[in-house]
Amino acid sequence: MKALPNSAERQLAEVVRRLGRTGFESALWHFFCRCVAPDNIIILAYRDSASPEILYRHSTSPEVFARIETIFLDGAYLLDPYHELHLNHVPAGLYRLTDVAPDAFHRSRYFVEYYQQTTLLDELSYIAYPAQDVSLFICLGRDASSGRPFSPRDIEVCHRLAPLVVALAESHWETLPMQSAPRPDVAAQLIQALRTVHGIHLSPRQAEVALLILRGHSTASIALRLDVAAQTVKVFRKQLYSRCGISSQAELFSLLLPLLADRS
Repeated sequence: MKALPNSAERQLAEVVRRLGRTGFESALWHFFCRCVAPDNIIILAYRDSASPEILYRHSTSPEVFARIETIFLDGAYLLDPYHELHLNHVPAGLYRLTDVAPDAFHRSRYFVEYYQQTTLLDELSYIAYPAQDVSLFICLGRDASSGRPFSPRDIEVCHRLAPLVVALAESHWETLPMQSAPRPDVAAQLIQALRTVHGIHLSPRQAEVALLILRGHSTASIALRLDVAAQTVKVFRKQLYSRCGISSQAELFSLLLPLLADRS
């Protein structure tokens, strides 16, 4: 990797000076701007039993975060690839959304209803663990305002910066409060909510399949995760749609999202 330009090095010094103080997030944003010129940034703290907490965000385009409170934080985060990384406690470091998303993510209703509306074209996220049971995501995005994804060189730079960014994040946010409540069983809560609100009775496996469909997994991907045949997944999906009185993923999304919002 080429040496960082002097302006980036000076900005990094400002980030270090701001550790544990106000202005750290803004200094970090400007450091990234010097290095890889993202269009937007959002910093989220995930805890097991709550919707993510927004610690910082910045964007030149109003569309990027226009629906984050009304859709993402209000339950749809449970369908997001990053939430699964949080639950799985993946190693700290850099992750690209296209590398961790399910195989049919870009055809999912969640993608259509949320991600497509943000105009995001590409996203790189640093994951750090500053406190027990807290996952910190520093997400850098490229959107319609620049109209281009991150280049291979941008991605290389971000990978090289990962140990530094993770160390800075874990130091600055080490006092973030942890969440003491037990991890919720989303599928079980969905079963209960469907029964209570709509009188729909799903089996645990049907609820699990419903969530995997909405997260953007194809039939083959679901079969692999559940260790069953693809034809069995098709049977589960047919039973699921029949019990819910629906015929499409769009209808499934419309039915379940309000219930996810209620439990979050």
